[in-house]
Amino acid sequence: MTDAQNTAEAPVLVSRDGRVLTITLNRPEAGNAIDFPLAGALAEAVAQVDDTVGAVLILGAGRHFSVGGDIGGFAQAADPQKFLTDLATDLHVGVAALAKLDVPVVIGAQGGVGGAGMSLLGVGDVVVAGESAKLRPAYLAIGLTPDGGMSWTLPRTLGHARFMDLLMTGDLLTAAQALDAGVVSRVVADDEVTETATTLARRLADGPTDSFARLKTLVREGRERTFDEQLAAEAEQIGISAASASGQEGVAAFLGKRAPNFPH
Repeated sequence: MTDAQNTAEAPVLVSRDGRVLTITLNRPEAGNAIDFPLAGALAEAVAQVDDTVGAVLILGAGRHFSVGGDIGGFAQAADPQKFLTDLATDLHVGVAALAKLDVPVVIGAQGGVGGAGMSLLGVGDVVVAGESAKLRPAYLAIGLTPDGGMSWTLPRTLGHARFMDLLMTGDLLTAAQALDAGVVSRVVADDEVTETATTLARRLADGPTDSFARLKTLVREGRERTFDEQLAAEAEQIGISAASASGQEGVAAFLGKRAPNFPH
């Protein structure tokens, strides 16, 4: 990445700290609303993940994680159908890439989390929310349907009836309600979101990277398998894990009553 690509004015900031790659949505003056530059920059940022990255951390600059799509830009479009189809398509490049990552994806969300911003939470493995965060899908309130994978991830989290209720009414979820529903995994004080999410990302980046990859593959592929097929896959993967360097180090550390030092 060139310096010009990572200036304070860039729609997405990318930084590296050890094995953690941090991606920060950077339109704080607009609530990190997703427009074409931000969608494209997000995809470019995710494409930087390589074998030396152990975890990806996604944050939002300013008061809000992301209020969703840039409605102002949509409202001014001469061809709203093409505008939103193209914007969703660009956003989905980054979302799909995040969903396919083998390393843990940690998200820290504060303030407003709306529309496509809420969709992004669906591709996180660990989602930390501030206690005053408000999550609202918002699409149907302005006559739109969801994007960012929301219609795939959230029904599997909330269940059909609760998802449809939430989308059709446009009601919001408090951080506590989102935690109870499994949309987020942790709730902390608002001023602790970044620190907590960063600490978790660092911890996971030092963990058994190859085993995390096998876990994520099991979960992804398990959605399409029968129970018996999943049992067979689990038996195969736990055997592979046992023979791996991470498995051998983990068992040795357990028996030696010491902290593991997983290879990377």
